[in-house]
Amino acid sequence: MSRKKIAVVGAGHVGASAAMWLALKELGDVVLLDIVEGTPQGKSLDLMEAAPVESFDSRITGTNDYKDTAGSDLVIITAGIPRKPGMSRSDLINTNTGILKTVVEGIVKYSPDTTLLIVTNPLDVMVYAAWKYSGLPARKVMGLSGALDGARLRAFISMELGVSVEDVHAMVIGGHADEMVPLKRYSTVSGIPVTQLIPDDRLDAIMGRTKKAGGEIVALLKTGSAYYAPSAAVVEMAEAIIKDKKRVIPCAAYCDGQYGVKDIFIGVPAVLGASGVERIIEVELDQQERAAFTASVAAVSGLIKELKIGE
Repeated sequence: MSRKKIAVVGAGHVGASAAMWLALKELGDVVLLDIVEGTPQGKSLDLMEAAPVESFDSRITGTNDYKDTAGSDLVIITAGIPRKPGMSRSDLINTNTGILKTVVEGIVKYSPDTTLLIVTNPLDVMVYAAWKYSGLPARKVMGLSGALDGARLRAFISMELGVSVEDVHAMVIGGHADEMVPLKRYSTVSGIPVTQLIPDDRLDAIMGRTKKAGGEIVALLKTGSAYYAPSAAVVEMAEAIIKDKKRVIPCAAYCDGQYGVKDIFIGVPAVLGASGVERIIEVELDQQERAAFTASVAAVSGLIKELKIGE
């Protein structure tokens, strides 16, 4: 059985870290693509020289040519400019849409049946744009949102309670922006609702911190944005697809009536398997959660209208 081929577009911090996680998990052979000459080649060679130490046999190659991504089973797109302090995700929209168009068209030319995992911000809008530019079925295009936001929420709950992260489950839906909706009712520790373990005021503070978690890191780093958690979270999604695990992972998936939403990619719990987003799971939302989700959808819809793609 031949190994899977995974392309990672963008050899910056997120892309290079994703290549590392993919190789460590031996999910397939990795092609790291970037427009900057030498960067993907150098980082790939560096990772290959780590292979004997970490005992992985995935091959990692760096390139500046889309031809080398031909036949990729899965493509992770991290290309784009990152947020800088004071920038909102929507500030990135025009620059990154242009970058994404070039990338997606280059990828599907050589891998017409691939699955696309988008990391580029503003996330939900970029997933929609990637779907339009690629011509792929909606189930084969998705974005990193809830997998990352949920991981951050799980980390904060674990830190608050002093318990293993393995026993913490949490769900965040909605857009990957300040309007995201952490669902505290669906957050548990070994099945115990966190509402029984953490006082309301502390829990509200943790939910608030989750919404601003990306910005908190941007403010601390000053010259870039988060990359360890985003890359780990997108590789979790990749693993679910490559191994056909049927994992339930919230991500930016195409809604066609679910949650009363149509023709939009938004963060919802989805079953990820070999054919991509295999189905969306609809959870009950109370009045407050529904209102927050509706506001999040409206924010994303507004940004998509500004794009004027496919009109």
